[in-house]
Amino acid sequence: MDGAVDAVVLASFGGPEGVDEVMPFLRRVTAGRNIPDERLRVVGEHYFHFGGVSPINEINRGIQRRLQAELDRRGHDLHVYWGNRNSEPFLVDTVAACAADGVRSALVLATSAYGGYSACRQYHDDIATAVAAAQHRVRLEKLPQIYHTDAFADINADAVRRALAELGRPGLDERTRLVLTAHSVPVKANDESGPDGDLYRSQVELVAAEVASRVGAATWDVAWQSRSGAPHVPWLEPDICDHLETLPGQGIEAVVVAPIGFVSDHMEVVWDLDTEARGVAERLGLAMARAGTASDDDRFITLYADLIEERIGVDRQVSSYCAPLQGATGVGVDGSGCFAGCCRPRG
Repeated sequence: MDGAVDAVVLASFGGPEGVDEVMPFLRRVTAGRNIPDERLRVVGEHYFHFGGVSPINEINRGIQRRLQAELDRRGHDLHVYWGNRNSEPFLVDTVAACAADGVRSALVLATSAYGGYSACRQYHDDIATAVAAAQHRVRLEKLPQIYHTDAFADINADAVRRALAELGRPGLDERTRLVLTAHSVPVKANDESGPDGDLYRSQVELVAAEVASRVGAATWDVAWQSRSGAPHVPWLEPDICDHLETLPGQGIEAVVVAPIGFVSDHMEVVWDLDTEARGVAERLGLAMARAGTASDDDRFITLYADLIEERIGVDRQVSSYCAPLQGATGVGVDGSGCFAGCCRPRG
């Protein structure tokens, strides 16, 4: 994107904020997949368990406020908007509001750290739809992913250290296992992501190894969570609950579960880890502590502000532990400008 930047748009997945919103939300999430309401109601029980309210929207309101305050503190006249893919405020309405406010160009920060379809390319589709609906009066540019940054690794490593303290253990040893998790995706989708395939899994495993190194873990595991869809379709495995079942037989007495695949504590974290995985750990007699997610940390907001400043020409270089990804540029709605190895599908 050439020229001045007028605003910032926080783009997220969205979630219901009441019992009456759960089914419409799930229908939007699964649109085009012919999933019957009976199946959606089963998934909806996760939300009904918490009064139909996902934590994600309130978390995003906080990110919006905190980022606005940080940009104001740094002297930037950039209003921070917020829009969702699947719930109010919808991104298409947010972009329309930008246009009505006179915004002509904005940077988009997606609340996802990785590449792949749902985490990255689908946001490009969302952006394109919103721009078209606003009759192209606003130009949007999605900023790069953050999985490879030093700040993201540092934040997650410190969250693991706090979880260890919660267990009353000074560090990881032969009886305390670190398990790092991310949202599972269909194997086919992962294999088709990126120029060489296997993009998403390789990024998650890269972060897992970096976090494990920073906390001094000699042994660690990567597990997956939150799979959905037809049982006959293979997804990335092992599932976190299945993996926990294997640990006592290895002499493991305590486990730290670190959801590095998420930037905030939304439903997949509070249900799949804090509810289901914790229940499995208790049944097995495993002491379990769940590490926090990145958005709780003030450095997460600093990282977002640094990315913005790097793009608008302030003397700022966002540090990365993965040298080939240094200097990654922003990307347009057609994927142009993606750095090597980004999330466009093969072929």
